[in-house]
Amino acid sequence: MSLIERAADKLVKNDMNGFMPGGVSQHDSREGIGPDSLFSSDGVPGKKTGHGRIIKEEAGADRINKAADTKKTVKRIEVDLENLHRKGVVTLHHTKSEIAEQFRLIKRPLLANAFNPDSGVKNGNLIMVTSSLSGEGKSFCSLNLAMSIAMEMDHRVLLVDADVARPSIPATLGFSPEEPGLLDMLRDSQLSISDVMMKTNIKKLTLIPAGRRHTHATELLASQSMHSILVELAQRYHDRVVIFDSPPLLLTSEARVLASQMGQIVLVVEAERTTQQTVKEALQQIEACDVVNLIYNKAKAHGSTGYYGYY
Repeated sequence: MSLIERAADKLVKNDMNGFMPGGVSQHDSREGIGPDSLFSSDGVPGKKTGHGRIIKEEAGADRINKAADTKKTVKRIEVDLENLHRKGVVTLHHTKSEIAEQFRLIKRPLLANAFNPDSGVKNGNLIMVTSSLSGEGKSFCSLNLAMSIAMEMDHRVLLVDADVARPSIPATLGFSPEEPGLLDMLRDSQLSISDVMMKTNIKKLTLIPAGRRHTHATELLASQSMHSILVELAQRYHDRVVIFDSPPLLLTSEARVLASQMGQIVLVVEAERTTQQTVKEALQQIEACDVVNLIYNKAKAHGSTGYYGYY
C-alpha cells in the first residue's frame, strides 16, 4: 500500500473513531518514539506595533561567512501572551489546557525524529507545517507547535514565516508585516540571518518574518542561497528546531519547493471539510519527504459539542 493510500485510509479511520482534534498520525516506518525561567528579561520599552512591542538590543552577529564578533542590533518583540491565550494558543502560564496537552503529543515524535541519532532522518530539525488549502489552520498549528517546543528544557525553536504571499504571523504576534525577513535575505547577499531575526520575550522562541513580497518568490526559495541558509539553520545549533509556516500545497508552488528541502512535514487537515481526494493530491506533492505527519484539525472531541483550536 502506498504512502498516499495509507494516509487516506488513516483519515477515514480517524473520522469514524471521532479522532481528537490536533491529534497526529505518523506514516513513516522509522518514527521515533517553572514558566518564569522561560521568559527573557524585559528590554527597554520601544515602539508599539499591534499587540506587541519591538525593542532593539545589542548582540553578537549570527552571520553566515562573516566575523562572529561583529556587534549588531537584534530586534526583539514583546509578545502579548494573554492575547495569544484568548486566541486559543498555547502559552507558558496555561500549560494544563486541552490544546497544550494535544501539542505535547504532537511534538514528541517530531522531536524524536529530529534529535534521536538512530532515527535516520536527515535534517529532522527542519519541520514544515502546511495544508492542502487555505483556512485549514496551518499557521495556528505552526505557532502552537513552536510555543510548545519553546517550553522544552533541552531545545529551542525558530519559527520562520514562509507563507510569503499571505503571512499571518505578524498580525497574530503583533508586529509589522513590513519587517525585513526571509525574502529580503534571499534578495540581498549583504543581509545575514541575524539581520532579519527577531527575539521574543519567550526565552527559547525566535522569529524570522516572511519579508517583503516579491514576484519571483518561488525562484528565491529554490535558490542556492536558500539552500545555504537551510544548512546554516539545520547545523549551527544542535538543540534548535526550525519550524516553517508554509503556504498551502495546492495553491502555490512555493510550498512544493520548500517541501523538497525539509526533514519532516506536518500536513494540517481540516475535519469535515477537506476531502480525501484533496489530501491525496496534497500528499502527492510531498512524496519526496520520508517523514510526513497529519494533524486532524477542528475535529469534534468525544463528549464535546464544539470545535477546538483554530477558527
